[in-house]
Amino acid sequence: MLLTVVVPVFNEQRTLRECLRRVVAAPFEKEILVVDDASTDGSSAIVQELSRQYGEIRLLTHAVNQGKGAALRTGIAGAAGDIVIIQDADLEYDPADYPALVRPIEAGHADVVFGSRFLGGEHRVLYFWHSLGNQFLTLLSNAFTNLNLTDMETCYKAFRRSVIQNFVLESDRFGFEPEVTAKVAKSPCVVYEVPISYHGRTYAQGKKITWRDGAAALGHILRYNLLRREEQCCRAPWSQVRGLVEHRGSDTDVSQATGVQSEI
Repeated sequence: MLLTVVVPVFNEQRTLRECLRRVVAAPFEKEILVVDDASTDGSSAIVQELSRQYGEIRLLTHAVNQGKGAALRTGIAGAAGDIVIIQDADLEYDPADYPALVRPIEAGHADVVFGSRFLGGEHRVLYFWHSLGNQFLTLLSNAFTNLNLTDMETCYKAFRRSVIQNFVLESDRFGFEPEVTAKVAKSPCVVYEVPISYHGRTYAQGKKITWRDGAAALGHILRYNLLRREEQCCRAPWSQVRGLVEHRGSDTDVSQATGVQSEI
């Protein structure tokens, strides 16, 4: 199984080297697609240096800054792995959690896995209002999608490659999270959620998301849930996408994926 890790980067010089070292150390055969979104602090040079040291790292670049969502589109389009994981370039999320994220997909139970910061994993105590805002956005998203997620805004999401490459993704900035959640809900994908650790950073340490992005997320939730029909959210009909849990033809297919024979 090949894992593709997509890492959007914009001016992450302080944490990028250690972040990529941890991604490389994760126990999977992998390709690491680092998308530099026109950084001005030397981040691109760091990736070029590390790519000479680690063959699995590949640098993709934007000539003009376009936003996290645009960087993710570039990385997702270039992915070749069986499973795609989104990884921020800071040190808030720990690649040691990759096995937990991958396991439900690898076992044949899920097509999409959300890593939740609110299900009991180790986490740094930081901003009350930031946490409350995340919970409110998750609640509002759940009300529209009818998914019972605990952490819609989490960075850590894992997808079958055939799934994530079939979505029509539009958001350029931080709207990727509510957008992809809405579009997952409009698909036949089976969704799991697993606990992850979280080591949040302060704004002094370089945290970029602000209350403006939180306010914008409200618009994204409404837009992608109310103004997009199911057929507008995917490139091909889901019946043509191979490997979906719900579309497996028999118990034999599931037993081959999980290694467990059905007793039904």
